[in-house]
Formats: sequence, C-alpha cells, structure tokens
Amino acid sequence: MSFIDVVLRVPSYGWQDHEGNLVKPSVKQLFSEFFQRLNVFRDKRNWLTVLSWGKVVCMVPFLLLFISKFFTVPLLIAAFIYSMFVMGTHGTIWHHRYCTHGAYKFRNHFWRFFTQNLTISMIPEEIYVVSHHVHHAKSDRPGDPYNAEGGFLYCFLADVNHQPISLSLDEAQYSRVKSLMKHTGLVPNTFQQYKSWGSYQHPRRALVSWVLNWSFWYLIFFLLGGHALSCTLFGAAGFWAVGVRTFNYEGHGKGEDKQRPGIDFNHADRSINQLWPGIVAGEWHNNHHLFPKSARSGFKPYQIDFAWYYIKFLHILGAVTSYNDAKKMFDTRYSNPKNEVYENAATVAAVRLNAKPAKNH
Repeated sequence: MSFIDVVLRVPSYGWQDHEGNLVKPSVKQLFSEFFQRLNVFRDKRNWLTVLSWGKVVCMVPFLLLFISKFFTVPLLIAAFIYSMFVMGTHGTIWHHRYCTHGAYKFRNHFWRFFTQNLTISMIPEEIYVVSHHVHHAKSDRPGDPYNAEGGFLYCFLADVNHQPISLSLDEAQYSRVKSLMKHTGLVPNTFQQYKSWGSYQHPRRALVSWVLNWSFWYLIFFLLGGHALSCTLFGAAGFWAVGVRTFNYEGHGKGEDKQRPGIDFNHADRSINQLWPGIVAGEWHNNHHLFPKSARSGFKPYQIDFAWYYIKFLHILGAVTSYNDAKKMFDTRYSNPKNEVYENAATVAAVRLNAKPAKNH
C-alpha cells in the first residue's frame, strides 16, 4: 500500500467495504469512535484530539460571558468580523495555503512565526496538514478523511475520527510525515517519541505554544477594550472553530453533485465554489481543487480573496519571497468552457464519479 493509504489512523469501521465502496457509519458508530479517541486515560496517544476539542470547550465560558455580561451591538459586530473574516482568512493563509500546500515562501522564521500567531490558536497544524494531503489524493473517495458522502457527522467529527496520523507508522513512513510538516516550523518528535505519543509534535511544546498564544492575545484585546473585548473575541474564535468543522461537508456539495456551469471548473471531485466562504476566507473551493498549490484561488473578478491580498502584501513588503499564482493558467484554460482542456476534465470526472459527461456550455 502507498504512504497516502496508511498515513492516517484507520477508524474502527474502516474506510471502505470489501467491494471498495465507502463505509457510511451509523451515528452510534461515529460517536463511539469519537469518544474512544478522546479517552486520554485509555491511551495517552489520544492527547492531540483532546487538545483540539479542549480548546473549543475552553472557549465556552468566554462566549457565555459575552452573551450574559458584555453583550452590545458593537461587540457583536466585532465578534462577527473576527470569527468570520479574521479567523477564516487566517485559516486559509496559514493552515491551508502555507502549511499544507506550500503555495508561498517566507523570507525568514520571523514572518512565518508572525503569520502563524496572527490570530488566536485553535487548530493543531498536525491534524490539518497531513490529513489534507490525503483529502486531495482521495477527494470524495473512500479514504478521504472528510468525505461528504459519509454525511454531516462524518465530516464534523473528522478531526478526531479520521484525521490523526496512524499510530503504527514505521521509521521511513514517519520520516515522510516529517517532510510534509518540516516547513511549518513545528519541532518534530523523534521516531521514539512518536511511538510513545502517537504524534508529530510533543504535547509539552503544543501546550506551551497554546498558553503563550492565548495569553498574548487576551492581553492585547484587554488593553484595547478590557475583559469585554477579550471575552467577545475569544468566544468568537471558539464559534469559528466549531463552524469550520462543517466546511468540507458544505464545500463538497453535501455529498451531491451541485457543481454549476461556468462557476465550477474542476470536475474531478464534487468541490464547489461558494460565495460566503469565498468572500470571508478566500476559500473558493472548486478553484482550489483545480490549482491546490496556488496562493490565489479567487480567479474571477467577483471572487474576493483576502488570503491572497495578505500574501501579496507580504510579498510587496519583502516578507514573502515567492508564491505560486495560477490566475493566468486558469484564464488560459477555463475562460472558454468549450475548450479541449475543459472537455477532457469533464469526461474524466464522469468516469471517476460514475456520472454522465457534462454537456458543452
């Protein structure tokens, strides 16, 4: 089996049946897997999934304080902007385009660290990056860690049930995990430490990073607007961290073919371009699947891409030394949907998804 087939921890219900079809677990199976993998007393190697959801749980008191004690319309607007635009765009800039796809390069470690900690830390890079490589290799097929055909909960609980790395990698396979994560700046475990903790990062480093990041941002927000602003924006970050877990279900048409002529040009999977995720986070998802290593995914005039604007701004400043931009390639290949490239893509997709070939538009 290839590395991409074994790098993630297989759920108890498996990825596929004996005929190669996606296993669609029941709600009971999904929650059973979820709580077993959150049981750090049963296996300390579950620590990373506990950390991931622990951050969300820690945000609940901040959200409740905002609602019960500090609620005002201006703070509600601040919460909306921070959760939707700031947290959403940062997730695209850091986790998606840099950590996973290496779509651009920083001049030095300072700018990488600056960008990494530009917002309140919520999602562990390790959980996101490795599994997202698998997602692109197996998009909408068995083995895709957040396959929308598995249903809403299949995607929503994926960071625990499907995204952690395998606990049984050999040394060569673990070295490949390190190569996928090296540019992120996270200090890796040795192979022996990985066998003990079941992760790329050591829990001590993750906890220190978490405490320092949250302490810094709480202090900054407090200096700007007291406990009211701090509680508001921390609660907003928690709200975003829950909402973002729904994205791949929505972004792949809820497991159905919802692609539209002249809007969605990648037919190799069910990814779709959506107006709201695109505007608030630069996440034009079908465009991204078309050119995953591009630092820009807003290719059409109306496709606002704040993540790209940030990357381009850092490039102007000299903080980013290079980036990949697929805009010209997109225009060349897909500005006319009747061209040969478009037709070939549609035909391949029809075979792969067992659907009828798309007609000329």
